[in-house]
Amino acid sequence: MSTSLAIGLDERVSQLEDTARMVRINIIDMIHTAQSGHPGGALSAADFMTALYFDILDIRPEEPRWVDRDRLILSKGHACPVWYACLAMKGFFPMKELKTLRKFESILQGHPDMNKTPGVDMTTGSLGQGLSAAVGMALEGKMTGRDFSVFAVVGDGELNEGQIWEAAASAAMYELDNLVLIVDANRLQMDGHTCDVMNMEPIDAKFEAFNWEVHSLDGHDMRQVLTALEQAKRQKDGKPVCIIARTVKGKGVSFMEDVRVWHGKAPNDREYERAMKELKGE
Repeated sequence: MSTSLAIGLDERVSQLEDTARMVRINIIDMIHTAQSGHPGGALSAADFMTALYFDILDIRPEEPRWVDRDRLILSKGHACPVWYACLAMKGFFPMKELKTLRKFESILQGHPDMNKTPGVDMTTGSLGQGLSAAVGMALEGKMTGRDFSVFAVVGDGELNEGQIWEAAASAAMYELDNLVLIVDANRLQMDGHTCDVMNMEPIDAKFEAFNWEVHSLDGHDMRQVLTALEQAKRQKDGKPVCIIARTVKGKGVSFMEDVRVWHGKAPNDREYERAMKELKGE
């Protein structure tokens, strides 16, 4: 882990909350600069992505392809601004690159590209495929005897994809207890509320039926998030772990919260200024 275990839980939580606020600031800044991107799902994922990159993951920014690193796959690739913010703040590439989001020749494309961006373990974009890739990585770890963990992040709307459930069955069959799935359950997808488009609830019961260990929590309570991720990484009982993070789309910016239009809309100058004032506590 990147944070010393000598630091108390309260201090770790406080530091991560401050870092998550900076992650959200960078998300809004890069999407506004690009005038393109998906703020809603990036903001909802900011807390658990911050906990992963600044406390949980065993990674080396100076050695992105370190063979024994923990792996992360952001299957909902359109939310990549949160990934890019974490990677830049962690030191995988210069912060100035965030200003190049979605530009020609940029290392930061509109969906993650493992051939362009240091720290990206899998190219994603077509929803439903990331968990299958994570299963393959976790299986490779088991077969080679390497002690790394694989984390995959999917959206709750993404659970509509049948491939998710094929991968879930495979993970359980091969007893991949080095695999952790995080469901960003923000209840909104591009076409509306998930319960109206294709209701996948109860999500927890479905994964339990697939023989996964399941934890459901407030995805914006850093203490809950950190505790669950630590437990999931330690757990070695032959079961993959699913963490259902109940979140709010657009979290942190009042006028974006739980509003469908902000799935894939960039803020204008006036909206940008308002959002930045809120995030900076002004």
